[in-house]
Amino acid sequence: PDSVTNVLDLCTGSGCIGIASLQAFPNAEVDLVDISAEALDVAQQNIDLYSLNDFAHAIQSDLYSSLEGKKYDLIVSNPPYVDEIEMDALPAEFQQEPSLGLAAGHDGLDLVRKILAEAPKYLKDDGVLIVEVGVSQYFVEQTYPELPLFWFEFEHGGEGVFAIQKSELELFQEVLDAQLLTE
Repeated sequence: PDSVTNVLDLCTGSGCIGIASLQAFPNAEVDLVDISAEALDVAQQNIDLYSLNDFAHAIQSDLYSSLEGKKYDLIVSNPPYVDEIEMDALPAEFQQEPSLGLAAGHDGLDLVRKILAEAPKYLKDDGVLIVEVGVSQYFVEQTYPELPLFWFEFEHGGEGVFAIQKSELELFQEVLDAQLLTE
C-alpha cells in the first residue's frame, strides 16, 4: 500500500470509492473523474466534508480525455454497466437515478470497452486496473474470453469485480482495440 501514490477513480459518481482508497493507500493522491458536473459537485462536497482537498481532486472528463500525460498506480472504476434489458427491469428507486450513471448499451459494456482499451496509456508499469461490472460479468467473460481477468469473490454478496495488470492489458491490446470497433 505504501508504494501506491497515484489513484484514478474513473466514473467516480459521489467519489466514495476514490475517497475510501485514501484510507487503504496513505501515501496516495486520487483523481476523482466523471463526465457529470452534478456527480462531481457531490464528490467535491465529500472531499470538503473529510478535508481531503490536498489529496483528492475532482476532474470533469469523458473517461480519460482530460488526463493526457497522467499515469496511475491504480485505476478503479464503477462505470455504468446496465444493459438495455436490465434498464427496463430496474426497481423503481433506480429509475430515479440519471440514466447517464446506469445505462451502458445493449450488453452493458459501452464504457468498459473504452476503459480496458485505453487503461495501459494511463497506468504505470506495475499498475493495476480494477473495474466493477456487476451482472454484466457474463458479457465481459463472453466478449473477452482470452483476457486473464481476476474475478474477486465476496463473502457478503456482490459480484462482477475484476482486476488486471497493465502488462496483461498490453499483451491483448489488439483484442481490446478490435472490441472498440464492434460497438
